[in-house]
Amino acid sequence: MNLAIISDTHLAAGVEAVEGRRGLPPGTLDRLRRADAILHAGDLMRVPVLDDLVALGPPVHAICGNADDDDVRARLPARLTLEFEGVQVVMTHNGGPAAGRLERMRRKYPDADAVVFGHSHIPLHETSEDGAFQIFNPGSAADRRRAPKHTMGEAVVRDGAIAFTLVELD
Repeated sequence: MNLAIISDTHLAAGVEAVEGRRGLPPGTLDRLRRADAILHAGDLMRVPVLDDLVALGPPVHAICGNADDDDVRARLPARLTLEFEGVQVVMTHNGGPAAGRLERMRRKYPDADAVVFGHSHIPLHETSEDGAFQIFNPGSAADRRRAPKHTMGEAVVRDGAIAFTLVELD
């Protein structure tokens, strides 16, 4: 199973750049369409962005973030636990302070194999020393802020394991 992972898109009207309106970088939509499922870790901002993601075809699993409007918050949970081929993935928007994040999330979500989060716009992938737990932040495909490039994530779930890849979009 192939997952496309985005977060912190901060788009006001939709995912495609139209008439000067900011959208997702070239190639991002193709990666999303080819996935078996799309994960969005919050801060879509407006319902049309969610609707555009759903229209791409693959199932969309999304949570709300701190910058989402009330309509998005009414439609999406703040946290989501998903299972893909026996792998449990928790999605939450804010991973909290960087110091101790991996172990803190492992304690908070003891049954999870991985936690996908956003909020910082800074891509991150960490794995526990025993290799049994991972945290992943795809950064932002549309609003990179302090990150050097726009990014998203992809993951492959196979044989009871998940492998994350960070994709640079610029």
